[in-house]
Amino acid sequence: MRIVVALGGNALLQRGDKPDADIQIANVETAVKALAPLAEEHEVVITHGNGPQVGVLALQSANDANLTTPYPFDTLGAQTQGMIGYWLLQALQNNLPGRHVAALVNQTLVLAGDPAFKNPTKFVGEVYNEEQAEKLAAERGWVMKADGPYFRRVVGSPKPQRVIETRLIRTMLAAGAVVVCAGGGGVPVIRNEFGKLQGVEAVIDKDLTAAVLAEALEADVLMILTDVPAVMADYGTPQQREITRSTPGALRDLGLPAGSMGPKVEAACRFVELTGDMAAIGRLQDARDIIAGKAGTIVTPGGNYGGPDDIRPPVPQVPETRVRRA
Repeated sequence: MRIVVALGGNALLQRGDKPDADIQIANVETAVKALAPLAEEHEVVITHGNGPQVGVLALQSANDANLTTPYPFDTLGAQTQGMIGYWLLQALQNNLPGRHVAALVNQTLVLAGDPAFKNPTKFVGEVYNEEQAEKLAAERGWVMKADGPYFRRVVGSPKPQRVIETRLIRTMLAAGAVVVCAGGGGVPVIRNEFGKLQGVEAVIDKDLTAAVLAEALEADVLMILTDVPAVMADYGTPQQREITRSTPGALRDLGLPAGSMGPKVEAACRFVELTGDMAAIGRLQDARDIIAGKAGTIVTPGGNYGGPDDIRPPVPQVPETRVRRA
């Protein structure tokens, strides 16, 4: 099968971890040990989050006195793609000896007229009190919004339209490579008035990009891996329960919040609705069990899934025909 895996940011930097390189490299090694068995059996494309990492780089850039202006978010996104892609590339090569592995810096096309540019909602970077937020907004032109009791910078999060390098990724898969790409949703670009690609100040939702890429690659499965075992119904109440099978409509009816599980559910539902194939949300360590139908929340058009044969049925064996001699 062809599987697109979207790794959550916590696969690289778990909650409470400091953003030190050695901690993240150890977490990448753990993630790859869970994914390597999938890559041995299937065609695998791996995308990843970059929220914590791009926040660190944005803060460093903003505080660098040698810079006239901080690096824009498209450039910071490319930096995180290279850094995280290198970690994943090396870990995959070490765990899959002899297998071709490629890590690409990808651009993701968005629409210049996307309303998200005028209404930034994507939180990035550190938290500040109200006084600090007002000062940063005045000094650096940042848009600041309340995030609970604190304030954080927000940037536009336009909808991904297509991954520019999709054909190259397909070529690499055909050559038998494991491909790491579209990190952090991809570097956001538009086509300007001359038809040329141009970076924009934005951060794209990585799960939605993974869904767009999985559709374009004609993947059999979109797997969104995080740190929770499944999507929960009645979350935070005594009636909380795991949803093991669902349809897109039933998941959307849960009305999950945009800041947590909402984008993952939207990406899974979009892929299933557009392709008729399977999407799943679950824990990284359960990756193989999810494919086997033993873990996670599995989303299909009809809400049923019995295992891999439901996705790629076995080819029926034609009985041998014997010629009877006269």
